[in-house]
Amino acid sequence: MKVVFSHGKESGPWGFKIKRLAEIARRQGCDVDSIDYADLTDPDLRVERLLAALEKEVDDFILVGSSMGGYVALVASEIVTPKAVFLMAPALYIPGFRKQQHDSKSSHTEIVHGWSDDVIPAENSIKYAQQADCTLHLISGDHAMNGVIKKVENLFDQFLESALTA
Repeated sequence: MKVVFSHGKESGPWGFKIKRLAEIARRQGCDVDSIDYADLTDPDLRVERLLAALEKEVDDFILVGSSMGGYVALVASEIVTPKAVFLMAPALYIPGFRKQQHDSKSSHTEIVHGWSDDVIPAENSIKYAQQADCTLHLISGDHAMNGVIKKVENLFDQFLESALTA
């Protein structure tokens, strides 16, 4: 199983959160990849890049996205069928983003969002989680979630364990 990470708008492919979560994925026996979108500011061009990278995948994969990367992972999951999707403070319902409604093909989606996020309102994740009937973890923390990384790691570890045994 491969875990494919999509970073946020102002992050990079191996930022703080992705490095930490990639360690967890590797410990659980997964291969990991993180797509570099640093040269693309358009979220829908990032979706195209992710889909191109996924074309060569022959085994099951899990998509993980943070902020704009959450949008990218979710939109891609409407076209391909990931084993599971894990979103952190996903940039959903953002004016100017092409997709405003989402219908993921994944049957296992979880979202983590910080109550104190002043970049992407937690209400956006609440709205999607309610529409998709998926698990939403609202935690203390801001958009970056660096101050609550241990909590995010624990949630990701549980999510991954569940996804791998499903």
